Amino acid sequence: MEKIKGYVEHIVYRNEENGYTVFNLNNEDGDLTCVGKFHYIEEGELLTLTGEYTVHKLYGTQLQVETSEVCAPEDLVSIERYLGSGAIKGLGTALAGRIVKRFKEDTFRIIEEEPERLSEIKGISERKAREIAVQVEEKKDLREAMIYLQGYGISTTLAAKIYQHYGQNVYRVIEENPYQMADHVPGVGFKTADEIAAKVGIHADSDYRIRSGIFYTLLQSVGEGHIFLTQEVLLYRAGQLLDVEIEHIEKYLMDLAMEKRVVLKRTQRGTRVYAARYYYMELNTAKMLHDLDIKFELSEESLKKSICRMEEDTGLSLDKMQKTAVMEAARHGVLVLTGGPGTGKTTTINAMIHFFESEGLDLYLAAPTGRAAKRMTEATGYEAQTVHRLLEVSGNPEEEGKGFSRNAENPLEADVIIIDEMSMVDLPLMHALLDAVMPGTRLILVGDCDQLPSVGPGSVLKDIIASRCFSVIMLTKIFRQAGESDIVVNAHKINRGEEIVLDNKSRDFFFLKRQEANVIISVLLTLIQKKLPKYVDAGIYDIQVLTPMRKGLLGVERLNKILQEYLNPPAPDKNEKEYGDRLFREGDKVMQIKNNYQLEWEVCTRYGMTIDKGLGIFNGDMGIIRTINTYEETVAVEYDESRLVKYPYTLLEELELAYAITVHKSQGSEYPAVVIPLLAGPRQLYYRNLLYTAVTRARKCVTIVGSDTVFQEMIQNTREQDRNTSLAERIREVI
Repeated sequence: MEKIKGYVEHIVYRNEENGYTVFNLNNEDGDLTCVGKFHYIEEGELLTLTGEYTVHKLYGTQLQVETSEVCAPEDLVSIERYLGSGAIKGLGTALAGRIVKRFKEDTFRIIEEEPERLSEIKGISERKAREIAVQVEEKKDLREAMIYLQGYGISTTLAAKIYQHYGQNVYRVIEENPYQMADHVPGVGFKTADEIAAKVGIHADSDYRIRSGIFYTLLQSVGEGHIFLTQEVLLYRAGQLLDVEIEHIEKYLMDLAMEKRVVLKRTQRGTRVYAARYYYMELNTAKMLHDLDIKFELSEESLKKSICRMEEDTGLSLDKMQKTAVMEAARHGVLVLTGGPGTGKTTTINAMIHFFESEGLDLYLAAPTGRAAKRMTEATGYEAQTVHRLLEVSGNPEEEGKGFSRNAENPLEADVIIIDEMSMVDLPLMHALLDAVMPGTRLILVGDCDQLPSVGPGSVLKDIIASRCFSVIMLTKIFRQAGESDIVVNAHKINRGEEIVLDNKSRDFFFLKRQEANVIISVLLTLIQKKLPKYVDAGIYDIQVLTPMRKGLLGVERLNKILQEYLNPPAPDKNEKEYGDRLFREGDKVMQIKNNYQLEWEVCTRYGMTIDKGLGIFNGDMGIIRTINTYEETVAVEYDESRLVKYPYTLLEELELAYAITVHKSQGSEYPAVVIPLLAGPRQLYYRNLLYTAVTRARKCVTIVGSDTVFQEMIQNTREQDRNTSLAERIREVI
């Protein structure tokens, strides 16, 4: 084991999540590259290190650090180097040199005990002297707090956030009530706070813990799509989580209501408990929809003439319901256009665009995902964007006071806004959209209400339709061209609960009967590698496997490992990174599995020049791993429209392989070919809407491989999981 002493000359790389750092150390033998995990270090510091020398194949000799100790600067050179390193804001090398020349070995004592004397130095005012003293003290306090927090297993990034919020009060918070961190500090959840509380010695039945556990349970249900829980369900779930008998839950709920964290609403079926944020979000959404729904007084005769003129000019031919939809869009501030595949929604959208343009109105087109927006652009010839880009995402909307640049103070400047794939829009996104739309703007919401609900909380499209307070046009006629596709015909049969003949006489809908999981996987590989690419004229990665489950023999997790092995096998020239139970390899097809509003992406030319950049990669976005940089500890993923994102290793929890994905994750996307493996599984996952959504994701070909019995049973199973939402009620109350 080697022991050396030197100065941190330059920090090459630092992973703030786990403290892994690469830096140059300057000592009496020259410069040395050091790597290891450190609580908190800065350039200019004097360190004593122990470790072993290793030889990296690219970067040469390095010291693999085992232990480190920060030393107080012990000579004038050390003191001057530390002060001038940039660690103290506003203090450069020249000023640091003058301070040390004046006070010599007494420099730190002067800064800590008599900081006003720094103003004796030319270029330092009394105010600047105080600022320098405060920073030196803060650095010492921060280091001590970071070491203290990391003693509880908290990462350096989270420790820094906690200290930033509480400062020196952090010790009191940890010892008295660590649960408050779950409310105040993004990134600290109930479970983290609970682990800390257990180490501190806080009892399992303390009021702090029970209140925090109840609120955490409520927020967890939001992740399942619910806006509220009934008091009985909340009591049961919280009791399971906390592993204690909760007596007098009303007392804790009243405390939370007094703190304005929950809202209690009594109904004939019992008490509903809402997280306050979502209660008011639902209420405000209802109010804003009501305010938008202005009736425009337009004569029917002139509307019919304008529509006829538009049909002549564009060559579009509309049936009666489509014409009615255009007329209703012109007359109402809010219109819902719904219908299944092949019923002419796209033609109707095109007709609306041409009609409003002929009236001299400005339009915006948007959809919830990049893929859906791209499809909308291709179908209409007009630029469509994601709702997030339309609203100009500027921070994390899930954090209080952050979100979008477009809002009530800076509204969207448009006469008409058309949103496609509305079944995917959750309550928070709908609320943000409405906040940016001025009364007088026409809002047209297009979607298939029989698709799966949004990944996020709420059931916005269904609730707006169920309220019966807005103009809703439902298209039901299947047009001749669409009727030639068995994908469309069978999708409607599935939706109506009708049995489907599986005779494989179709050109685009196939069923291959197999009864064993491994045989099914073998068939999947043959289809993806050999049969389907030529049949649908697409690449291997354009063919998507959709499955109802995450776990099990035909679940996402097992399928992805097998498909990765065959579709992107290991090779000497492909870097890999193991993260938990996942293995990522250059060339892998991957998916972002949560919204990340801070991730930076850029579009570069082949010569590396940046031509576009922005923020935000969202749940369901799919891309390809282009490079894995083991030195930088980053994974570069290329998404649609050549957007390149560099993920630090610590963010790899937000990525997973996407050769196979759940049907839920496929919402809003369309693929040239879809392959669906089906064997018996949990009945709550095998229901009609899920099958309908899976089938309608395919543009040219659907192939189902598995049990025909399971397939027919899914068509008959209408018991999808209900969501606890009350937007329809709020709308009726407001109106």
